[in-house]
Amino acid sequence: QVFAFHERPGAFRRLTPPYERVEVERREGSIRNGDRTVLRMRLGPLSRRWVAEHRGYEAGRQFVDVQVSGPFARWEHLHRVEPNGDGGSVMIDRVRYALPLGGLGAALGKGMVEKRLKRMFAYRHEVLAHDAQLHARAAGRTLKVAMTGASGLLGTSLTALLESGGHTVVPLVRGEDRPGIQWSPRQGTIDRAALEGFDAVVHLAGENLAQRWSEGTKERIRASRWQGTKLLANAIAELERPPATFVSMSAVGFYGASGDAVLDESSARGDDFLAEVCVGWEEASRRAEEVGVRVVNPRMGVVLSPAGGALSLMKIPFWMGLGGRVGDGAQYMSWVGIDDAVGALYWALLEPSLRGPVNVTAPEPVTNRRFTDTLGRVLRRPTPFPLPAAVVKLALGEMGEATLLGGQRVQPTALEASGYPFAHRRLEDALRHLLGRPV
Repeated sequence: QVFAFHERPGAFRRLTPPYERVEVERREGSIRNGDRTVLRMRLGPLSRRWVAEHRGYEAGRQFVDVQVSGPFARWEHLHRVEPNGDGGSVMIDRVRYALPLGGLGAALGKGMVEKRLKRMFAYRHEVLAHDAQLHARAAGRTLKVAMTGASGLLGTSLTALLESGGHTVVPLVRGEDRPGIQWSPRQGTIDRAALEGFDAVVHLAGENLAQRWSEGTKERIRASRWQGTKLLANAIAELERPPATFVSMSAVGFYGASGDAVLDESSARGDDFLAEVCVGWEEASRRAEEVGVRVVNPRMGVVLSPAGGALSLMKIPFWMGLGGRVGDGAQYMSWVGIDDAVGALYWALLEPSLRGPVNVTAPEPVTNRRFTDTLGRVLRRPTPFPLPAAVVKLALGEMGEATLLGGQRVQPTALEASGYPFAHRRLEDALRHLLGRPV
């Protein structure tokens, strides 16, 4: 199972740390002898192509990446999987490399390369172990999943996770020049016939919240969530063979600004704009439930990833020593690492006990003050510059007040009851993993 993970198209994206600016430019075949993977590495404004050829393939056991062209004078990476005797596996990564410029290159760069490699493999092995747990839950089933928002932060990561488990993902797209299932929430159109035969539909698409909320913006936010969800739910309900599961997003904004009250899925809705949006969002998915489809509404917390979202905006000022708490720092932040965000969505596809609202947050929410202190400690930077509440309100208006100064203390009660194996329960562990900053 672990070796098969590496043969699948999502594996490289799953194993590439989000703090590394590396992407797959082209993949020629898989990992069998003679197949090649072409990567693009970026360092600031510069980029470099890295071409690796796969050799030494032994089915179920090993393969070797050999650099054909790239940043090293020589690079050979052996990937080998060995049984450990009790039903598990040992993943062995052995790298032999030489830096350019001979002895001078080694003197100048070896320490940095060694440190970077150790960080990278620590990240890879942690992700591999967690993903293997999730894939084992699938118990040999392979799912065919239709997905909206597949090109976003959550969508790209969830697609990679599903594909690395042998599942098939087909995106819903706008524009006939893109491969996938055509749909247009604004026009109320969808290719219903193309939705036949899917095991599940995952709905992630929605207008970005991180902008000033004029009345026009609010209407676009409502419409992007309500109309798209209603269109999908109605289409699903009209299919001859509807999917078994419809995972349709929501958010912890459902609860409104709630102070330090501990919230679970049974807690009451809030009374602000985000709560209104989330209530309508969830209600729009109910039509699918009427025809026997299991509907899950993940109430997503603040997703942490240096590749996008809140953490990507904070990491540079915090790295420069310019970070600080927001307002008085007492507001709670219900966070979740990207691996658990997509892991929980995958779990929702696999776990029949989950239905209705499901909080997707780490079990230990923190105050903004504690988040600030923890991020500063992980980056080894001071956090002396608070952002006053008045500045937030002036610069960002209602959006800033709701998302930065309001807060919720949310517990993932349904997820924990279903047995979901969290990759990171503690904030510091998650940040060190995501930012490549081991203790």
